Amino acid sequence: MITQIVTLVGVVVGALTSFLAATMAERTRHRQTMATRWDERKLSTYIEYASCVKEISSTAKRARLAAEGSDERREYLAAMESAELRRSVLFETLVLLASPAATEAAHQVNLALWRAVEATRAQDAVPEEEELISLMNTYHEQARADLGVLRLPAPDQERPGRRRH
Repeated sequence: MITQIVTLVGVVVGALTSFLAATMAERTRHRQTMATRWDERKLSTYIEYASCVKEISSTAKRARLAAEGSDERREYLAAMESAELRRSVLFETLVLLASPAATEAAHQVNLALWRAVEATRAQDAVPEEEELISLMNTYHEQARADLGVLRLPAPDQERPGRRRH
């Protein structure tokens, strides 16, 4: 009788151990799937936001070059405004998903972009483009850090004065 009880306890312990191991493995797999899903969403948001910033900057530049009061200028200004609305929505998504450092970098990009957009609307002198480029480079660095993407500089990137973007 004792032999049967020991065998039964062994079977129960084995089944319980197997169940716990399978549950822990499934939880780990689920966490990894969720982390991958959020990283993919973050990457997509980072890319969409950067693309939208570039679109606004490019469209604003074209609007500044167009003749005052022309249909071409009005079209560029309308496109700039539309892209600015998309950027605003993308920034809100970025705030929800991104690291605090990446969010702050994007906020600094927003401030520089707003100055350029306002100057374009008013046909005023536009702030230096280099500022926006530098802020976008910082944004890219913070996004890569948040995503865990390592980037080693190429030998030609070491040169002083080389413009990244």
